[in-house]
Amino acid sequence: MDGHSLTPETFSATVESITASFGDPTRRDIYLRVRESAEGLTAAEVAKAVNLHNNVARHHLDKLATAGHVVVDIRRAAGAGRPSKRYRAASSDITLEFPARHDDLLGTLLGRALALLSDREAEELAEEVGHEYGLHLAAAMAPGEAKRSLKSAVTMVVQTLTSHGFAARSEGAVGELRIVSEHCPFGQAALDHPVLCAIDRGLVRGMLAALHGETTPHLEGSLAMGDSVCTTSL
Repeated sequence: MDGHSLTPETFSATVESITASFGDPTRRDIYLRVRESAEGLTAAEVAKAVNLHNNVARHHLDKLATAGHVVVDIRRAAGAGRPSKRYRAASSDITLEFPARHDDLLGTLLGRALALLSDREAEELAEEVGHEYGLHLAAAMAPGEAKRSLKSAVTMVVQTLTSHGFAARSEGAVGELRIVSEHCPFGQAALDHPVLCAIDRGLVRGMLAALHGETTPHLEGSLAMGDSVCTTSL
């Protein structure tokens, strides 16, 4: 493979295969809760059970439905009310197998592919793909909703990052907000290939652009560079 064969489309597809992994602990928890309910659960019930925003929970449920792990029952409301969606397990005998360090393997392959590009090209491509996927995530979670305040948007971004394995939280007030992540889902791959951090920055920038407006996140600290946490200032 040479540098020209690494297109944004193929790189984006690989990134999505990581972030959409069924090994995500939040998505696994959601599936197990749905499987335990004989009647199925609504997105609001799942959100309350796992302490997520309704739209974030719905995003995970829809991913599980697309993969065939859950099915959606549409129930008509009495009168003129809107129909409700209930999610239930597709079958009772689904077995969950989560290969150890699967994310590290894919992250390593991504890092090696990016290494074929110059440092500047690799960082720009990684951030742009993260940005595009961030826009996609936000559109799926909050379709057609009005722009949020920066603080509200950051709260939703933090929830989404945490659901994808970043163990994120927000700190500070508007004007000095920071997103702090105590875990990196890329694991050892990020230590070997710090350019992967640009994906995280792009994710934050893309989600905030869709939920609030254009921002310019800056990476202040990184696990990959030896810091105790990853810190992104806004």
